[in-house]
Amino acid sequence: LFILPAMFSVAELATAMPRAGGAYFFLDRALGPLVGTVGGLGTWLALVLKSAFALVGMGAYLGLYFDIPIRPFAIALTLAFMLINIVGAKETSGLQRVLVSALVAIMVFFMVQGVAAIVSGIAGPTPPETLGDRFSPFFAFGFQGFVATVGFVFVSYAGLTKVASVAEEVERPDRNIPLGMVLSLLTAAVVYTVGVAVIVAVLPPEQLRQDLRPVATAAEAFFTWLPNGIGVGLIVVAAVAAFASTGNAGILSASRYPLAMARDNLVSTRFGKLGRFHTPTFAILVTGLLMILSIAFLDVEGIAKLASAFQLALFALICLSVIIMRESRIPGYDPGFRSPLYPWIQIFGFVTPFWLIAEMGELAVIFTLGLIGLTIGWYFFYGRSRTARSGAIFHTFARLGELQHDGLDVELRGIVQEKGLREEDPFDEVVARAPVLDLPAGQSFPAVVAMAAGKLAELTGVPAESLRVGFEEEVRAGFMPVAKGAAMPHLRVAEGLERPSLLIARSVSGIEIREAGESVHAILFLLSPQDRPGQHLRLLGHLATHVDDSGFVERWLRAEDAHEIRHTLMREERSLSLRLDSDGPLADWIGLRVRELELPRDSLVVLIRRDRHGLIPRGETVLYEGDRLTVIGGPAAIQQLDEAYGGD
Repeated sequence: LFILPAMFSVAELATAMPRAGGAYFFLDRALGPLVGTVGGLGTWLALVLKSAFALVGMGAYLGLYFDIPIRPFAIALTLAFMLINIVGAKETSGLQRVLVSALVAIMVFFMVQGVAAIVSGIAGPTPPETLGDRFSPFFAFGFQGFVATVGFVFVSYAGLTKVASVAEEVERPDRNIPLGMVLSLLTAAVVYTVGVAVIVAVLPPEQLRQDLRPVATAAEAFFTWLPNGIGVGLIVVAAVAAFASTGNAGILSASRYPLAMARDNLVSTRFGKLGRFHTPTFAILVTGLLMILSIAFLDVEGIAKLASAFQLALFALICLSVIIMRESRIPGYDPGFRSPLYPWIQIFGFVTPFWLIAEMGELAVIFTLGLIGLTIGWYFFYGRSRTARSGAIFHTFARLGELQHDGLDVELRGIVQEKGLREEDPFDEVVARAPVLDLPAGQSFPAVVAMAAGKLAELTGVPAESLRVGFEEEVRAGFMPVAKGAAMPHLRVAEGLERPSLLIARSVSGIEIREAGESVHAILFLLSPQDRPGQHLRLLGHLATHVDDSGFVERWLRAEDAHEIRHTLMREERSLSLRLDSDGPLADWIGLRVRELELPRDSLVVLIRRDRHGLIPRGETVLYEGDRLTVIGGPAAIQQLDEAYGGD
């Protein structure tokens, strides 16, 4: 329950800003570089300690079977995982899949066998003791002791949010980051709860209290049917997989914090350089070296537990960051996942961690304050003079407007455009229904703007003069992208517009744009409703992606008519052009109404090209021979139509 606010908050921030560095990047952009430095360096050090502790624990479990020196073995493992991480994130995640799959499979086997053994009486309390006696009293050290324990073991759930530190390398972050977190939470909650319940039921309290390997000891009690200690061996394999996955993922995620901070000049720029395998080699090496030093010289078990307190404070700040980002009303803040129950779940997530830290005792409080003090000192010693940013908090409080950092909105806009379209974005429909102006030679850019404003006014009902003035102001302010022979004037309209609209203008001879100092062949006028800034930026970004293609201008100039001009901008996997001929595969469609067509689900006829004119189809529109239909839809539906009828 305590992790839910942080999990939802991280999911929202990571889908809005999928960048390396996770918590650092979120805190920096929301609360400013001082808090970002605290979060970045603090989390980096906490992950180093936790990962070092995991590898020491791995050596302890292997000590059940092999006489190995634990610390030297943990150092050797650190070196091995460093090498894997340097080779590439894909190789690292491939190893993670193997380790986690083995761990979860064995733990499910352990839980099923344990519950069955307890129910059948093979393992568990012996008469006259009952099963209830093993769980009573549940709060053996009172409610305060229970809460303090929650704080100490909280770090076990911190891995749920680790994915945010590598969000930049996640495919489809809007979907996969929240989904991965939810599945991780469900898996961890079931394994921890059922697993611990089995252990408590099987082992007497006095034995459990002293046992350093309670899972293996519990397995001995009910895996007696497996020969030669195979049951305990499986648990050792699971423990090794658990510790190895923690250590491996720790290096992967921890190294991305200095990578992100180096990009912002808060640590040496060497941390931000990618090596031969496109991984942050120097950041990985330094992270591994700190782990080795921790293993060799520190009580990593005790310090890793204290690091849980710092993680709690970090989660509180992340919950605050969501509130700051939302209330800043920055147009570029466009998360693919929005936290439910806002802002109440964030308020709960901000208050409860400090309560848990206080219940953990003075040492946890001192460690947390000391780590915060150390990172603040680094910021004032190194980072302050090298950065001029401020966070979204100064956008939230208008009275501090002079401290707003305009670059933040620009950066967030860029991130939105990079993420690409969402399933619900009507890109292909907007392009398919866009009016096309094939301009004669000699047209001036202001004349084209006035012409486009008039045409869009007819299409949308927004006053033409308002559109003309709006486009001209955007151009003067320098907000119009111009590159590779194309210009994209764009405008968000406060009233009178229900959905995005596009007007396409082509000039074979080229039009000079004085403000940009360039001549262009394509001018794409995009209008969007004022209340959809994220969608507006995604549509604009996807138009820019098409324009950026090396063969765009050639295809654009070669297009014979409006139909072909539109298709240079549409996604091939989501659109198809079909021609109705009496001797073709679509002959049966001639004479039918649009609503009578048997189209695959998730597909739609958005435009009919008839006698060189575009027609917006309706259900009662009758199809004639020679019509060319533009169909859009999901990739599977378009592929099905293409295979059945073939596009022209």
